[in-house]
Amino acid sequence: MNYFSHAIEFLDRPLFMASTGVPDMLSVIDRKVRIRRKSLEPFFNDADPAVVEVARGIAQHLDDDRWFHANEVFQTLNLEFSKTIRDVHPDDESMRPWFLGHIVIELLLDAHLTQQNPGLLERYYENMEAVDAMFIQRFINRVAKRPTDDFVRLFDAFQREQFLFDYIDDDRLAYRLNQVMKRVGLEQFDDTVIALFSGFRERVLTLQHELLSPDTIQTTNI
Repeated sequence: MNYFSHAIEFLDRPLFMASTGVPDMLSVIDRKVRIRRKSLEPFFNDADPAVVEVARGIAQHLDDDRWFHANEVFQTLNLEFSKTIRDVHPDDESMRPWFLGHIVIELLLDAHLTQQNPGLLERYYENMEAVDAMFIQRFINRVAKRPTDDFVRLFDAFQREQFLFDYIDDDRLAYRLNQVMKRVGLEQFDDTVIALFSGFRERVLTLQHELLSPDTIQTTNI
């Protein structure tokens, strides 16, 4: 799951909502800055309600990812997309097709949720703007084994760029995906892969309900 998919059910709780994005933001800053759910649990009933919201928001992300990545529908679709990408690049024996298949499912789910819920992504960003990023950073440094001073900077850039809107357009989606590929050290993809996106969008839309169910579901749509 990506930022908006994690957050859309919690737009009435801005601090909780923003905190659902913390693990993904930390992976951009430094993959060694990790937060384990066990380290969050002592704060679930903290005397400070704001601390509770941040701790539970981060835990929500971790819980979501646990069932989402274990979902049989996600795993099957990831394999399908990976094979399709490898078919247009048969000499690519790297992890790139699998990684791209994985991430494109998540970003296209965000795109569909954005289009199906007009105005909610705008509200998401309005909530982000109202959140105290330094408060979240201080909490991160209470629970992460490795501290960071870069969270506020990234949070501000995330708010400024508002790149989640880009996912509804194939060319802008490709630009954002290639940024990710570059960041993780994988070769960027070309127009032959971009040409697959419209079909990928249809597949993700068809399986959206199953993908966003916390159960491992057998489906006849695959």
